[in-house]
Amino acid sequence: MSSNRDTTLAIIKPDAVKKGYTGKIMTMIDEAGFRIVSMKMTRLTVDQAESFYAEHKGKKFYNGLIQFMISGPIIVMILEKYNAIEAFRSIIGPTDPAEAKENTVRALYGETVKRNAVHGSDSDETAIQEENFFFSYNERFNTEGLIFSCDQ
Repeated sequence: MSSNRDTTLAIIKPDAVKKGYTGKIMTMIDEAGFRIVSMKMTRLTVDQAESFYAEHKGKKFYNGLIQFMISGPIIVMILEKYNAIEAFRSIIGPTDPAEAKENTVRALYGETVKRNAVHGSDSDETAIQEENFFFSYNERFNTEGLIFSCDQ
């Protein structure tokens, strides 16, 4: 994974929101030096979830993933930090919480590969696509409150 992008998309998934881990996860994000460029709580429709996870269509886990991601509210954020994608993935840990290092988000709050508390973009191209999926140009702000570039 090679990235030099300074923003990434993060999702606090329905399992973590339901269990009340939102504040703890956001504290970890803040303490790791990220700035929140955009943030909102939303609930995905079936169509939105299918569109967001289209690359996985046809895979064994796809239908369960869609049902899980529409099961409750999520919090989506664009996070800003130098080398954001790699930096965020290092604090969340690998997809499987059982393989995550101690004190990473997924080690602390994840249960399974599907119910792993958070999502983070895995490449520059994916980050751009995912950020644009959830946030319009007018919903992005830098630390001075000015509109932030959306790389379209």
